[in-house]
Parts: sequence; C-alpha cells; structure tokens
Amino acid sequence: AWLREYDGGRSFYTALGHTEAAYSDPLFRRHLLKGLEWAAGGLDPFVESGFPFITTTVDAEGMAPFMPERNLAVRGIALQLGKGAYASFDPDLLRMSAGWTGDFVSMSTMAQVSYDQPNNKQNEIPRVLGQPVFGTGMYPGWMGAAPTFSDPRPPGPNPDDPGRGPIDRVQGRWNGIHMVGDRAVLSYTVQGTDVLEQPGSVAVNGEVGITRTVQTEATARPLTLVAAEVRNAATAEQSSNAVVLEHSAAPDTVTAVGVVQPPEGATLQAVDGRYVTFRLPNDAPAATFRLVLWTGPRTALPAFRSMLNGPVDSIDASDEGTARWPRVVHTRGEVAPDTSAFVTDELSLPLPNPWNRNVRAADLDFFDGGDRAAVVTFSGDVWLVSGINQRLERLRWKRFASGLYEPLSLSIVDGAIYVYGREGIVRLHDQDGDGEADFYENFSNRIIQSNETREWPLDMVPRPEGGFFLSMGGALNAGPRTEASKEAVPGFRVGSSHAGSVTQVSADGDSIRVVADGFREPYLGTYPASGFLTASDQQGNFVPSTPIYVVREGGYYGVPASTQRAGAPPDPEPPLTWIPHQVDPSGASQLWVTSDRMGPMSGAMMHFSYTRPGPFHVYMDTTQTPWQGGVSPLAGEYTVPTSKGQVNPGDGQVYVAGFQVWGSQAEKVSSLLRVRYTGQPSGQPTLARAGRQGVILRFEQPLDPETATNARNYGVRRWNYQRTAQYGSGHFTLDGSPGEDKLPVAAAHLSEDQTAVLLVVPDMQRVMQIGINYAITAADGTALDAPVYLTLNEARPLDLDAAGFGNVDWQQDLQQAPDLMASTAAAEALAPTAKRGRHIYQEVGCVTCHALDGAQQVGPPLNNLFGADRPLQSGETVVADAAYLERSIWAPSSQLVAGYEANMPAYEGILSAAEVESLILFMKSLATDAPSEAR
Repeated sequence: AWLREYDGGRSFYTALGHTEAAYSDPLFRRHLLKGLEWAAGGLDPFVESGFPFITTTVDAEGMAPFMPERNLAVRGIALQLGKGAYASFDPDLLRMSAGWTGDFVSMSTMAQVSYDQPNNKQNEIPRVLGQPVFGTGMYPGWMGAAPTFSDPRPPGPNPDDPGRGPIDRVQGRWNGIHMVGDRAVLSYTVQGTDVLEQPGSVAVNGEVGITRTVQTEATARPLTLVAAEVRNAATAEQSSNAVVLEHSAAPDTVTAVGVVQPPEGATLQAVDGRYVTFRLPNDAPAATFRLVLWTGPRTALPAFRSMLNGPVDSIDASDEGTARWPRVVHTRGEVAPDTSAFVTDELSLPLPNPWNRNVRAADLDFFDGGDRAAVVTFSGDVWLVSGINQRLERLRWKRFASGLYEPLSLSIVDGAIYVYGREGIVRLHDQDGDGEADFYENFSNRIIQSNETREWPLDMVPRPEGGFFLSMGGALNAGPRTEASKEAVPGFRVGSSHAGSVTQVSADGDSIRVVADGFREPYLGTYPASGFLTASDQQGNFVPSTPIYVVREGGYYGVPASTQRAGAPPDPEPPLTWIPHQVDPSGASQLWVTSDRMGPMSGAMMHFSYTRPGPFHVYMDTTQTPWQGGVSPLAGEYTVPTSKGQVNPGDGQVYVAGFQVWGSQAEKVSSLLRVRYTGQPSGQPTLARAGRQGVILRFEQPLDPETATNARNYGVRRWNYQRTAQYGSGHFTLDGSPGEDKLPVAAAHLSEDQTAVLLVVPDMQRVMQIGINYAITAADGTALDAPVYLTLNEARPLDLDAAGFGNVDWQQDLQQAPDLMASTAAAEALAPTAKRGRHIYQEVGCVTCHALDGAQQVGPPLNNLFGADRPLQSGETVVADAAYLERSIWAPSSQLVAGYEANMPAYEGILSAAEVESLILFMKSLATDAPSEAR
C-alpha cells in the first residue's frame, strides 16, 4: 500500500526485473496495482469462529449409509454449536436437515471461493465435511398429527431440483434468526403455533451430542417434530424419554434421540423403524423442552443418557447490549480535483479491519439526511458508514450484520434495512440499540431459489406502494453440475419457476407474482415516485447484445428457458435500446437521478456497466410507441466495477457500489465511488434522438457553428443483431450480410438556440443499432466527442419545430446529394500488424476475459497460447495455430477448450479479416519463443 501511494508501484515493479518501458503499459500496470492492493489484505477465513451461523447451500447427501439418501438444503443455515458440533437448518422446510461433528462445510460457493481470489469462479456445491450425527430427508421438519415423509411442495420446472421454495404458509412460516450473544435462536411458526429453537451441543466423556432446545406456545392442534431419519435401522429400542436405533451396516453403532423435560402428553417414538418423531398433543400448554441427538458406539450409550440430565431453561431471544463488533473503523476518502464536469471521489472501504474481513461492496442505500449509509457485501456482511460529507475526511465504519447468502441488493425503507440474497429478503432489526442487528427477520422467502449456482438473485428495488420488485437470473449452464441438473436450451439449465424473471413482492412480504419473464441476467431500475420499471440484460445465448428494456406487465424478453408460459412464448418485447457488446459487455442496474444537483444528469436515467466500468446516460423517446432511445457513456475515472447506485438525499450526488469477481476492466477489486457534478461544462449530449430525418443531438451549452455544421465531423453506422441460441451476435447489415452500413451525413444544422444539431441522414429506417461518433467543439472551445448509441424501433418523423429546426428543409438536403449512399466508401484497410492487434485487443474488449500474464479469467490467457496444444471439451487436442485462432474468433463455440464455458460472442461483422489477422499476430508475439522485435 505504501509503494502504491509512493510511486504507483513503479519501484516494486522494477525490483522484479520489469523494465521502465513496461510500466507504461496500462494493462500491465493495472494488474500489478490490483495485485498489490489484494496482497495487503491479510484476510481471515470466510467463516468466522465467533459468529454462530452462515447461510449457504448445505449438501449432506451420501454422508453415511444410515443418513437420508436425498438431503440438500438450498438455503441452509449452517450453525456453529461449539464443542466441534454443527447443524444445518432448512428454513424452507422448517427442518434440521443435518447435524455433525469434526469439520464444518466446504466453502465453495462463488462468494466463498472468490473471497480471497477475486477471479476464481470455480465454485461447487458446499458439502458437509465432518462425521454425521443425524439427518432428516426432503420433507417438513414439523407436521400435523399424522406425519407423511414426502415433500408437499409442488415440483418446479425441474422436478429433481430440491429448490422448491418454502412450504405453504398455512403449514408453517420461517420468521428469522435472533442473535443472542454467540448463539442463534431460530424463530418459526408451525400451523399457527409460534416456536423458538436454540440449537446447541453437549459433551460427556468425550462424546458430543447436538441439542435442540424448543419453546412452543400453546398448541391448537397436534404437532409432530421429525428429529431424525435412520435408513435401514436394524432395531429400534424405545423408553420413556429416548429412542435408540441400531445401524444395520454397523451393528455396534447407534443413533439415539432423547427428550428432556417433555410437556405432559408429548410422546417420543420411532415410526416405521426409521423416523424418530416427537409429538405434541392437542391443546398442549406453552412448553420448553430439549431434544438430544447423538450417534456413536453402543458401549457409549451411558454417556448419551447422561446428556439427558439437568433442567431446561426457557429461551431468551433478547440480546441486551451484547455487541459482537464494538470497534469502529475509520477511513479517509479521496476527493478528486474538479477537472471535468463529473469526477469520481472514493469512499475508502474499511480495509484492514479488526476482524480481517474482506469487504466487497455490492450495494448501498442512504438513511435520511444522507450522511449515513448501509453497505452490503458479497460475503454476506452489512456495514454502516457515517461521516459522509463533502470532504470525506473521516468516514466511520461499523459492522452491523453478517452470515447472509451472497446478497447483491440492499434497500432502506422507512429507516429499516432490507437485504436480498439467495435466502430471499431479510429485514434487519437492531432491537437493543447497540448498533448491530440482533434479529434477522425473514421479510419474504416466497421467491424460489433452485440449486443451480448461476441462478443469481440479482436486484431488488422498492415499490412506492410497498414491497419490492425482484429480479432473478436465469439458470446459466455454467455452474457445477449435479445429478439434478438438466439442460433446457443452449446456455441454460432448467432452473426454478422464478429463474430469469422479474417478480413483485407484496407490502407484507407474504405473496409474490411474476411480472415479466424471459430474461437472462436482468438488473432493475425504477422511478421511485411512480414505480416505472426498467431492466437491462446481459449478452449471451438468445441475448445478442446488451439491452435496456421498459418492463411491461406480462412481457416476454426473449429467453425461452426463462418462462413458464404454456406453449410457445410470444415475440420478445423490443428494448428501449441496444448497447454494443464492445461498449458494455456486462450491463447492470439503472438509476433515476432524482436530484437537481447533478447538472445535465438531473432527472435523467443512468445505466451502470460492470465490465466497462462506468455509468451511461440513457436517452428515452417516449413521445410515441414503441418507445426507443439510446445511451452515451459518462466520462470519468471508474476504478471499480459499477453495478448499483443511489442518489444521496443529502448532497444530491450519485454513489456507486461494485466489486470484482471476474471479467471487469476495473483497476480495483471493490470500493464505493461518488460520481460528483462539479459545475463545469459537460461534453455529454443531454438528448439524443433518431427518426426519419436523421439524428438530433442536444448539449447543455451553445455549439461552435463552424465545427457543428461541418458534416465531415460526424460518422454514422448502423447494424442489426441476430437473436439466436448462440452466445451473442455479430453485426449484420439490413440485408442480412455480415458487417455494418456506413451512412453519410448529408448536412448538419444548428438549432435556433445553437445548443442542438440535426444530422440529416438518408435512408433512416428501423434498425437495432445506430452508432454515432463526432468531433466538434462548444462555443467556449470545449471538445465534444462522447459517442452515442441509439435504437430505432420505428423511423417516425422527428418534431423539428419543437426541437428548434423549424426552418430546415431536410428533404432539399437529401435532393442535393443523391449519390451520397453510393459514394460512402469503406475506411482504408490497414496492413495487419501485432501492434495493431494489441490495440484491437483493448478496443473490442478482449482484455476483459483474456489475461496477458497467465491469469485464469473468463477465457484462456493469451501469453504462450500461439502454437500450444489445446485440449478440447470433445476430448481431442488441437494446435493453436493461425487457422485455429481464426476459427475461435469467428465461431468461438465450435472448438471449446476443456474447462471453459461457451460465453464468447462471435465477432462476425465486427472485425475485418485484417483485424483478425492483427490479433493473431499479437498473440503470436506473446509466445515465449517469439522474436524480440515481434514482442
């Protein structure tokens, strides 16, 4: 960190033998600085020994012959019970799915494997690592008087997937977790009866049992708790307070379940010689009892019976001032100089901190006043940060919550913090006022999460009527394959009934409905006052490039694997705009800038890009239907991935959160940024609109007439995409051939107020993408050159009178240049070179997925690739010669390398043959045995 501040890492770099010339390479420097920053972390393990739980998928299948055959808790609460004992509670089925001793759970989800390796995405389903004590199968943990050991939930699109969501609310509801010191108290309701449960452990003579202390209200009907299932039990011995089942595979081993202080009329019994149940009678009074579960040698049964001694105290769910993280971490932000209209200030994260905890900011929101915010991390923590002011000189960070499951969204509504992760929506409460959450309330778990690890809970935005809109990613065919995994269409597996959808959660959290579906990876945005909803998606199979949609009730958005409609889905809704993949490879959320202090962005919509990174100004033409629009990238320094943003109600500026897992061009792993308007002139168009006559670009300041009216200062291209099952799309002209149409600008006219320009362009017609480049100046000499990308869903007439071009005879402009279309020549072809290939590598986005230093990213590293043997997924091996590399660029999915996914778009119509040859020459220059002049 000192070296980075001292000279940007130059001294460290040269000490390793790199040349001063190499330091000038921005890619090399970026990876070095990222490595310096990450190496300084000194992180402790993902699982903290002093915190009682984490939420994670828990796979306990096949642990032992006596354990249930199917036993996977998609939203398991993995509990640390002390004395080397652990348990997993399944809140969807209200069951204690497994208990064990020894080692914990393999930390292998995406958040866990990337915790200290930001580019590691080789995730697996977490498995129990210790020795089993007990388990229950895929059925509710509580039932009525006559238990049935089957899953009552309706199967999802994949009937073999265990992720079916919560049981019916009439049968039971998960309420949440009370934090009491270093213990977790579980709260749920069973058929109208409120239950508190405190899991724990007990040790006698070296034997460890797992305890379940349960406190129930008076029952209105008989209730049955399923304590354990022992497959193929040889015998079942039953006494007044214990059941002992002998294992048939190991007769000297038994599983024992005992009860301490049972209420009157309650019975502990073995059912079918396999299941151990505890039944509470009808109209039983409020009671507190304890179950003890143990597995071990028959000779140690006396130790188990000793575990049944002692009183059972009532459960106290309050947490009176027991602070787990009392220390506050202070950081100092970095305020950028006012060198342009928009600058980015950095709110330094609490790294390092007393708990050696990594902090990867996923989302943020503000409390009233704007000087305090809540930040959620991908690792499952929530931090409170205060001291947010103009100078950022003393930020104070306080840990507030932990143990959440890969959360990506946070909202503050009426002062309460809501977090959306794989467990659903959790509302956090600080009931004793010590600055830390002590009740993790289940606000809503009605959204169904499958076991597919690439089915992400992506975004949550509040509704003005109460409740939330949620988005769930499609079940991408990229995560670990399980026995339940089934492929649906190219690029997708069969996920849950909410995969790839936008849903609406009611104000009370108890109901959910699908608003729209057919998405791949949707991120949301909403106008707070009206609930007007937008969504982006990410290029991939069936998504040819990055779109921004207006989400319509009942809309379908193009991915057949992400819809539950009967029969063939309708035609996809057209997007408000497409964005070229090379401009925004990975779109994220949108934000309405509900502030009058953001200059030309005030009242406008921002779209965030994870990969680029940075925000875009979104232009919307809502004068007629279908709506259409475009984007222009907002200039600025964005050192971290930009995924989620919020307007600070205090200073009116936009604050952005983001973190890196893989595939971003950002320099840093994570931070918080403030996008601040300085009052200086902006080069961004405030309006961009296309129509029959051409294109209107409007700016916030008067334009220089000489440069603005010179048609040679503008370039216009157009192309279509093809929505297919292939990953992404090339560029195609209107006649369907690969490539782009270059359109001439017949004339450029200045508006009456001299702040807008009309580009008269011939042959304007419906097209998916228009790219506009220009190089003009404002009247004060400011250079204006921000590119604009538009979509023309309909080539309807522009209202020239309203735009200040009432005196323009655009038809005469076209008549004076009848040969413009024919005379527009292609750009001069340049000779292929390795140097040009390096430029193309950066310009078209290869840098996002392919490292030059051997690092494993989304795609294979390029150093030493040329001439190397490449093992393919088909089992054969090929040599990466020029012909192979050319095929891999034109048709990336045709010869997939083993260990990599089909997630590279085709570059047909995007790169010329000469540009592809330049890329191959560049890759050849990276080989170890390449001549020095090539390198």
